Amino acid sequence: MAFPIDRGRRLRSNPAIRRMVRENQVSVDDLIYPLFVAEGEGIKKEISSMPGVYQMSIEHIVTECQKLKALGVPSVILFGIPQHKDAEGSQAYDKHGIIQNAIRAIKHEVPEMYVITDVCMCEYTDHGHCGIIKNNDVDNDETLKYLALEALSHAEAGADMVAPSDMMDGRIITIRDILDCNGYHNIPIMSYAVKYSSAFYGPFREAAESTPAFGDRKTYQMDPANRREALREAMTDVEEGADILMVKPGLPYLDIIRELADNFDKPIAAYNVSGEYAMIHAAAQRGWLDYERVMFESLLSMKRAGAKLILTYFAKDAARLL
Repeated sequence: MAFPIDRGRRLRSNPAIRRMVRENQVSVDDLIYPLFVAEGEGIKKEISSMPGVYQMSIEHIVTECQKLKALGVPSVILFGIPQHKDAEGSQAYDKHGIIQNAIRAIKHEVPEMYVITDVCMCEYTDHGHCGIIKNNDVDNDETLKYLALEALSHAEAGADMVAPSDMMDGRIITIRDILDCNGYHNIPIMSYAVKYSSAFYGPFREAAESTPAFGDRKTYQMDPANRREALREAMTDVEEGADILMVKPGLPYLDIIRELADNFDKPIAAYNVSGEYAMIHAAAQRGWLDYERVMFESLLSMKRAGAKLILTYFAKDAARLL
């Protein structure tokens, strides 16, 4: 049908009908809030490039989880900032490491909070790379052993889900095997299946204190120019046992989110990363855009592209408004 019989504006005429026919909506249930856990006490240090985001010691992390629960945010993902770093990232898989202790504290005080843990080495190594260095590069197969130990230690501490972000080949099957062999069959794996080597991670490097001491991560994170490679990476992770597939970053890769949603019968997650958050805040502070509207439009775009879950630093602000 064509104009004048068909008029698209009929279903846009007022807020009620727009809500009734809306195809996609952002819900508080979609949101996962990243938290940066610092070792020590009395720590609450704002990240200079991420307004409202802090490095926090465990007692403040627990308080933050209580606030999130009150807002209806169902889940957090934890990133650790240890006091001691070494070449093997030993604090990553220490049973009494910063993340392991944080999991236990959250589960004791806010047991309903669904706790996801980032599984990677970069926050714990003195060189800032995501694995064990040999010949000036990350040794893939050697790193797998350490990632498996890290994931197991998180499960033993009470984590509800683990999320490997390292981009080593074979890490999903290695982690699935060690979890299953130790009785953690029901712990899901949210794979950073499609993680690009992106400049949008800049503020995160400050937050997690994980900037590489040399080189970059292009030998293991994906080339931003590649689309078909994303499908291959996701297929590999599905075959190895991933339960959720993540695309990171979110906004610059909406086409990739759509590709995964169309091709895989798994929930898709999008990471609305630090650079996206920082840019919107910076522009809003200068009066160049409406913070709340742009925030919601950004989150909605990821839902529309096919994401079921969104990891976002906007989670608290979005939850308050929702």
